[in-house]
Amino acid sequence: MVIIAASSIKRTHVNLTLRQLKIFDAVARHLSFTQASKELHLTQPAVSMQVKQLEEEVGLPLFEQVGKKVFLTDAGEEMQRYAGSVLTTLAEVSLVFDEMRGLERGRLRIAVASTANYFVPQLLASFCQRYPNVQVSLDVTNRKRLLEALSANETDLVIMGKPPTNMDLVAESFMDNPLVVIAPPSHPLAGARDIPLKRLQEETFLVREKGSGTRSAMERFFVEHGVSLSSTMEMSSSEAIKQGVEAGLGFGLLSLHTLEMELTLKRLVILDVHELPILRKWYIMHRAGKRLSAVAQSFKHFVLTESSAILNLPRLGSRAKA
Repeated sequence: MVIIAASSIKRTHVNLTLRQLKIFDAVARHLSFTQASKELHLTQPAVSMQVKQLEEEVGLPLFEQVGKKVFLTDAGEEMQRYAGSVLTTLAEVSLVFDEMRGLERGRLRIAVASTANYFVPQLLASFCQRYPNVQVSLDVTNRKRLLEALSANETDLVIMGKPPTNMDLVAESFMDNPLVVIAPPSHPLAGARDIPLKRLQEETFLVREKGSGTRSAMERFFVEHGVSLSSTMEMSSSEAIKQGVEAGLGFGLLSLHTLEMELTLKRLVILDVHELPILRKWYIMHRAGKRLSAVAQSFKHFVLTESSAILNLPRLGSRAKA
């Protein structure tokens, strides 16, 4: 029998800082020191140094690099779980105090689809005029990144198109989002009426990148209607598509909300295509069970009840298809 005196057992206390946990969490989410440094507005050496100090404190490697890829070690996966729990708890503490202070000094984190950025700043401006001391963080990105933000609970509210079906969300629609086909005014089809949908197969289409909600809706619609595009050209933004269409590179299918200036200046036209536009909805959403701050609750109510009166958006006729 081996007897070990309690006094001879060495207990190791790990001293971690909140700064180290935040930096580790960013690197673990992105699996990239470069992306973490961009998110945190730090230099990459500063991020690497903090992670190294954390690893020295823990006494175990938290990341390993294979080629150019970064992976979490087993210890890193454990640390990510605990870091996430700590940071979530601290965020809830901050939320409680924000609620106690009311709307005067609250914080609001919003992530929106890149297409929604054509009107969301107008909503935020009106909201912030009412509550001038509210601090707002706005992340504009594509659908893939929005879903990641929802999954990781990184944001208070998300504004985007069709909600995902594989997440437990509270999603409420607040405005129509028609997708229309655009062409340059000089195109032979400009001004034509009731163009057959199949006619679009003869044209090159400028499309958004993979992960875009607009592209997914377009591809789903064309498959459902038996339309196969003969030629496509991928663009990284709605602005690039509009400029490409204006230059005569092809057609585009975009949200009507991105076209106000171009339609007013007659740089682009909306084609009258049978079965189009595709009528979608804009939604404001958050994770089910998420405890919204007083500010987030107020902004959500503001969007649902006042957005239609504030926004001056282009209008379409009634021939829109869901």
